[in-house]
Amino acid sequence: MFRQPAGTSRGIYTTRKTWYVLIKSAEHQKWGIGECAPLPNLSCDDLPDYGHILQDICRQIERTGVLDKEVLRPYPSMLFGLETAFRHFETDSFALWDTPFSRGEAGIPINGLIWMGSHQRMLEQIEAKLKAGFRCIKLKIGAINFEEELDLLRYIRQHFSVKEIELRVDANGAFTPDTALDKLKRLAELDIHSIEQPIHAGQWEDMAQLCRQTPIPIALDEELIGCNQLEEKHRLLTTIQPQYIILKPSLHGGMSGCEEWIAEAEKQGIGWWITSALESNIGLNAIAQWSAKLTQNGTRRTQHGAIYQGLGTGGLFINNIEMPLAIRKDFLCYSPDQDYTEGYKEYFAFLGEWFDESPFVTVQTSGSTGCPKALSVEKEKMIYSARQTCSFLDLQKGDTALLCMPLQYIGAKMMVVRALVQELQLIVRKASGHPLKDVDTPLDFAAMTPQQVYNSLQIPEEKERLGRIKKLIIGGGMIDPALEKALQSFTNEIYATYGMTETLSHIAMRRLNGQEASSAYTPFPAVTLRLSNENTLIIEALQICDEPLETNDIAKIYLNGSFRILGRKDNTINTGGIKVQAEVLEEKLSTILSFPFAITSAPDPKFGEAIVLLIETDIINKETEQQIKELLPSYEYPKHIIAVKSIPLTPSGKIDRAACKEIAIA
Repeated sequence: MFRQPAGTSRGIYTTRKTWYVLIKSAEHQKWGIGECAPLPNLSCDDLPDYGHILQDICRQIERTGVLDKEVLRPYPSMLFGLETAFRHFETDSFALWDTPFSRGEAGIPINGLIWMGSHQRMLEQIEAKLKAGFRCIKLKIGAINFEEELDLLRYIRQHFSVKEIELRVDANGAFTPDTALDKLKRLAELDIHSIEQPIHAGQWEDMAQLCRQTPIPIALDEELIGCNQLEEKHRLLTTIQPQYIILKPSLHGGMSGCEEWIAEAEKQGIGWWITSALESNIGLNAIAQWSAKLTQNGTRRTQHGAIYQGLGTGGLFINNIEMPLAIRKDFLCYSPDQDYTEGYKEYFAFLGEWFDESPFVTVQTSGSTGCPKALSVEKEKMIYSARQTCSFLDLQKGDTALLCMPLQYIGAKMMVVRALVQELQLIVRKASGHPLKDVDTPLDFAAMTPQQVYNSLQIPEEKERLGRIKKLIIGGGMIDPALEKALQSFTNEIYATYGMTETLSHIAMRRLNGQEASSAYTPFPAVTLRLSNENTLIIEALQICDEPLETNDIAKIYLNGSFRILGRKDNTINTGGIKVQAEVLEEKLSTILSFPFAITSAPDPKFGEAIVLLIETDIINKETEQQIKELLPSYEYPKHIIAVKSIPLTPSGKIDRAACKEIAIA
């Protein structure tokens, strides 16, 4: 979705439809991704059955293992996406070629693009680009009064000479053959570098005459669309003899087809430069990497002087894919140390599953109470769950969200679905204990495990970033009182979630900080709760679960519908006929123990089960031991205390109860 409407002489774009192609190899653990993005009413392959054609081509490649570029000539956007995916697969990096650009040593000079709009809006854009340091400004013209457009160009020339600012204009075919030359003469008075596509494409004789008579260089753009055969390219350039051609891989034959255009243009002394065609950052990165390979990072010169590329479109979308690209002054730069390949590998693999024909997605349980298992869940139910969370937190289109958990689990999958449903700008990081280590972007929303939050609190820089997340939800494990207390001073909204894989992440939340902080969870609308005879929680939410779900969580439900979780039935220790809840005991001990620990049990001939305390330290000193005795009644006091190297955890950060029990029994 565009950050603001993008105006051209052909209309206004507010959204952009894109297909991603993914290449995977189980044998080599490699992957590659490319973007196929035809422009509506412009691309020669903008076809009603585009998706089906692309799918058939992908199946053919799966069978043969060959990318047949000749077969793909009629489909330039598909060819570009597949070329990108194959190149990414080969390099296993978003740095597609080894250049000073991909090594982060040099940037690509780019123009600052001014979109069509009102006179005032275009003036504001111009001033912003000049202030940012752009030395080449390109204006889209042909939508408002020509005299007003001349005024905007005069404004720039009054303040900057031709040596200081290079001016380009793009008419997108807005002029007519009988008026075009007069308008070009008036533009020439303002030292315009070039004009793109002054008249509609397809008028070769008129365009050729205009190129012979023009006082300013003419660059062909739309004229190249649909000329996919080499002989057609030769005939077009020979007939029209433009001063420049502008190359967009998605429109003009993929990267290989554009290189044919370049070879033919250079034979005829025609200049060229490269621009994007409003692709997402996947396509933009590929074009930038390819451009750097061809132009030696923009230092290439033609008969008309230094060439600025048209690659400054990465900030146009509010829900773009993060890439290690940044605009610094008027250079597009690449940061190789921010190559997020691994995180995106899982992300796009899930997108492939999400957009396939199956109505189901496979998710993995966390294994906190036994062996992990795979479940098949309906996509429609996941969409409903995502909407519930977005509504509860009042998330808006374009909000920035962070994905930082393992994508085999429901919590991470639901973050992606929320981003899709609510059109969030999703930042992806490989799951780690320090998800905020390199996230400088202000975040509106994030979901993290207690362990990730705890780790972030230990590093001042990460702690500061944690406090800037407007809405943070914490799930996937128990939040101990010490962690909850540490979050009290934060002013952002922080919530604990309640749910499980079977409920498609959470069905309730409780605020952890601020005036609305509570020890009880508030269920989402349309969620009904009751207790079993054993006081375990039963959840009825037909939009998420087909049947009532009886959990193993011992709970207390209040009159207002909120509830507290006291522990798990399978974590109940029956010691001498007295039932002790492991989680409740851990909550008590967390007030005096500063190191990681866990409560479990072992068989006991006298009591049936004996309480066992596992500690991640060598020894408990006598003072701490005395504190435990004073804190706990005798029936809750651990019969055995075992020091372990580390407390067993599941991949999602929960205490691995089964592994703890094995240690206690051994």
